[in-house]
Amino acid sequence: MLVTIEGIDGSGKSTLVEGLHAALADLDPVITREPGATWVGEAVRRSIAENTDPVTECLLFVADHAAHLAHVVRPALARGQIVVSDRYSDSRYAYQGVTLEGVIPDPITWLRAVHAPFTLVPDLTFLCVLPVSEAEKRLKAKREHFEDAEVLERVQKNYLAFARAEPERFVLVDALLPQEDVCGFVADEIRRRAQ
Repeated sequence: MLVTIEGIDGSGKSTLVEGLHAALADLDPVITREPGATWVGEAVRRSIAENTDPVTECLLFVADHAAHLAHVVRPALARGQIVVSDRYSDSRYAYQGVTLEGVIPDPITWLRAVHAPFTLVPDLTFLCVLPVSEAEKRLKAKREHFEDAEVLERVQKNYLAFARAEPERFVLVDALLPQEDVCGFVADEIRRRAQ
């Protein structure tokens, strides 16, 4: 089973994934992330730091996703393990769908078409939702261009549209709840679906 954790920066995804590592330890899940699970992720991080043009940055993210699938996700699923990924293809559609506006016509459709031949659709996606003003309070003072409030508003709007389009896959999570409550809810739901 492929489980993904999504949401805007500052929504508590990484904290949730850390908690799930312990809460689901008896199930021996593979805990992973995008970008960064493979060496390609380092190129993505460098492109973000250097403010590379949006098309180059996007294609590095796509390459990272392909490497992540080939080297981490598909092998783990073939072994019968649960995979929990901190970000996945929906992050691409939500974030690059914003950064590519005005650069590529209909960027979300284009991004989905680029991914379609090789990606796997997650079995379950938890979308951490909170007001952008609260997410901003949680973010560090020095921010990446993805963490601008106006960008985050548009990204969250994209995410919510995806959730409306695929209600059987997406589970909305109130990211304003205490971390232990969020982790407990998500862990219980993963266990229920994995049965």
